[in-house]
Amino acid sequence: MNSAQTLTLDLILLLSLCSLVRGDQQLSPKQCEELGFTGLALCSDCNTFAEYVKDQELVTDCRKCCVDDTDDSLSKVTYFGAILEVCMRKLVFYPEVVGFIEEEKDQFPAVKVQYAYSSPPKLILLDEDGHQKETIRIDNWKREHIRQFLKEKVRSSSSAS
Repeated sequence: MNSAQTLTLDLILLLSLCSLVRGDQQLSPKQCEELGFTGLALCSDCNTFAEYVKDQELVTDCRKCCVDDTDDSLSKVTYFGAILEVCMRKLVFYPEVVGFIEEEKDQFPAVKVQYAYSSPPKLILLDEDGHQKETIRIDNWKREHIRQFLKEKVRSSSSAS
């Protein structure tokens, strides 16, 4: 095989992989994070995104990474646990997250704090088997927003059946 044939085969393989990703299926949380959609958890966010960004491929990717929030379905989505992940060295830049960890985290026994080098503050939401279902960046969240989100979305041990 010459280099032109190898390049052609590589291009065909790349296009095939792209077409697989561009289908109508939902993407995994890791794939969504790699595309940069970790903070866009709601499909209504993708609609807003589409108003400002006229790139149809980006909007399509966004819709593959969102949670349906129509017909009050969002209020029904709950998680069995969460991990608040942040870089210990970067905590100084996130006083609201520090305040939550120091003063309010104990109210949420299903939430664990995990320190990971260079990680921005994020909530990793878990299913009943402890597997990651969604990741939401919380860089600019106020402490009360973190608390309210966890109250609504993470089951307390008394509400878990």
